[in-house]
Amino acid sequence: MPSKPKTFDKYAYYLKAVQTPADDVEFFDLVFKDSFPKKKPTLFREDFCGTFALACEWAKLRKENKAIGIDLDPEPLDYGKVHNLSALSADQQKRVQLVKGDVLSRGLPKADIIAALNFSFYIFKERKQMLSYFRNCYDSLKRPGIFLIDCFGGSSTLDVNEDRTDHGEFVYYWEQAKFNPVTFHSQFYIHFRLPGEKKREKVFSYDWRLWTLPELQDLLLEAGFAKVHVYWEGTTRKGEGDGIFRRTEAGDDAEGWIAYLAAEKP
Repeated sequence: MPSKPKTFDKYAYYLKAVQTPADDVEFFDLVFKDSFPKKKPTLFREDFCGTFALACEWAKLRKENKAIGIDLDPEPLDYGKVHNLSALSADQQKRVQLVKGDVLSRGLPKADIIAALNFSFYIFKERKQMLSYFRNCYDSLKRPGIFLIDCFGGSSTLDVNEDRTDHGEFVYYWEQAKFNPVTFHSQFYIHFRLPGEKKREKVFSYDWRLWTLPELQDLLLEAGFAKVHVYWEGTTRKGEGDGIFRRTEAGDDAEGWIAYLAAEKP
């Protein structure tokens, strides 16, 4: 009798291909220190949290840290409870709060740092909606507070393309399947291929608007933030991203780039 094929764990492969939670929370700490060196942040909120890996890592970083994860989709939240929350100690688990809800809702839990990563906020295609979200984050931040978002762009994003990364035990594909230059609306997919298997198509799908850094900075300032800082990724000798982000006022005219925006509420 043939053996039953293993269940494909799409969230586990997403984590391996896309996320570095332990590095990310240390970066959040450094960004906060850059702006407010006299205060140590303890309360972190992860918007569009999915499996809330960042929230769990924040709780692990210091014994006084508390984290909040917010997402509308119950599936990744349930996955995170089984695979991420359960891996924490009993004390750490008590310091992680989950909210199944809309990030546009009023009265969300306050925090020292709010982060919306993996370009999740690109789901807001209209300026009015994006401004509403940014204002909601501003109102939810304590003083002093930091709101962090990651962004991507470059000439390669102005056309359809597919990027392939071999991770050894699997191949990760990031496809931009559509791009509308009139609206900057784009369709993205994540595919995976495991050894000996066919390519698993459209494991994750994203219908986004590509926002430029000046647009986002203007919106953040309009939402009430006092300053917005750009953290740009450095490059290796081969011209590839090195994963190290530094505050700057000038970036490279690269085909593809990733940056963070850190908005201050003093």
